[in-house]
Amino acid sequence: MTSSARRAAVLGSPIGHSLSPVLHRAAYAELGLTGWSYDRFEVDEEALPGFLKELEAGPDSWAGLSLTMPLKRAVIPLLDGISDTAASVEAVNTLVFAEDGRRLGDNTDIPGMVAALRERGVERVDSAAVLGAGATASSALAALAQICSGEVTAYVRGPDRAAEMSQWGERLGVTVRTAAWEDAARAFDAPLVIATTPAGAADVLAGAVPQAPGALFDVLYDPWPTALATAWSARGGAVVGGLDLLVHQAVLQVEQMTGRAPAPLAAMRAAGEAALHGH
Repeated sequence: MTSSARRAAVLGSPIGHSLSPVLHRAAYAELGLTGWSYDRFEVDEEALPGFLKELEAGPDSWAGLSLTMPLKRAVIPLLDGISDTAASVEAVNTLVFAEDGRRLGDNTDIPGMVAALRERGVERVDSAAVLGAGATASSALAALAQICSGEVTAYVRGPDRAAEMSQWGERLGVTVRTAAWEDAARAFDAPLVIATTPAGAADVLAGAVPQAPGALFDVLYDPWPTALATAWSARGGAVVGGLDLLVHQAVLQVEQMTGRAPAPLAAMRAAGEAALHGH
């Protein structure tokens, strides 16, 4: 198996920034999978069905695909089955081609979040706060469903986002209370804060980090550290970053696509850090 040629890739749009090739190739090298390759392809929702059809018609032996925006939901009707985890948030980031030809979808972002937090010593909390709404925030709620025993407060902009987060909470079995973004500094009283906002959006909150804060999970990885993560570390709080999430979800993808476990977490993280610092 180690020398047979197999292919994998990451699809999305835009895709040029993706660190997935760096992480997966590092894993193949460490595992001795000399015949394996991992590429990136610019594919949008419209082009996805045709791309998958071409893979089936081609001579190459495809093991799997990583999917990023905007394909995580668009791929679902094109699959033969999805995991309960993926179904819970209606998002697939991992497609594995089974030996019988079936396309199977999974979501490794959610267990990746849980694993990244566990690595930093965050295993259970009695409450949490989420900054922002959207796809990453729903994954955060799904992760919190596993590790948070109490209420989650979501700080969002506008009633539509508030309603969306409340609906996700109901669906995932999490008690979600919504609050206005203007009050987001209050999030820092929680033992765990998950920031899912775009780059720069939470910078304004850096000055509000209290003495001796709990844990911060900031899902960004470039630029890193964020202003919020820097302030958090300076006050002695535990910080989990976007690269931690990226590596842990990629570890699970490598294991599913190659059938080899455990995937080499340390080598993958070192490769990701080197790529980021090389910017």
